[in-house]
Amino acid sequence: MKFNDTPKVTGKTLAILPYEINEDNVGSHVLEKGREYHTHLNPRQLMDQACKEFGSDLRGRINGTQYVAGLNRKAPIAIDTYSKVFFLPTSSPRSNECVWICYNHILYIEKVKPKLTRVHFNNGETLLLNISYSSLNNQIQKTAQYRNLLEKRVNKLQKEIEHDLLELQS
Repeated sequence: MKFNDTPKVTGKTLAILPYEINEDNVGSHVLEKGREYHTHLNPRQLMDQACKEFGSDLRGRINGTQYVAGLNRKAPIAIDTYSKVFFLPTSSPRSNECVWICYNHILYIEKVKPKLTRVHFNNGETLLLNISYSSLNNQIQKTAQYRNLLEKRVNKLQKEIEHDLLELQS
């Protein structure tokens, strides 16, 4: 598999997994619709870069999730609130074991063994993860909750702006 020196998290990104380059370095294995590649950036660095492309950083997105939804552990994030791309971590984002999964592409999950779960994506691809079904299902539910709360806030703000603009025009 080839290395990508200019990786980018896009709407086609399904998951970002840790990939051991050597004993001292962890990079990422990026799974996208129709292709996959490795990069020298670890998953945390890649997610941080993706957040920065939309005016924040990973820490800021996590803080935003904590503020809006009160979620403190394994907080899901919105890479970009405009395009509504949400990612959820499978463990602490600080961990080298953390996998980031794009919530938008999950079709369903399947319990394989007590600590083994298969993610089925909406394009037919699957991903086997060392995580319990209940833990991953909880992460998906937290992401749905956060997405719903954030969308309500954005919609309310848009309505207020539209109302204010109409008042200015009258």
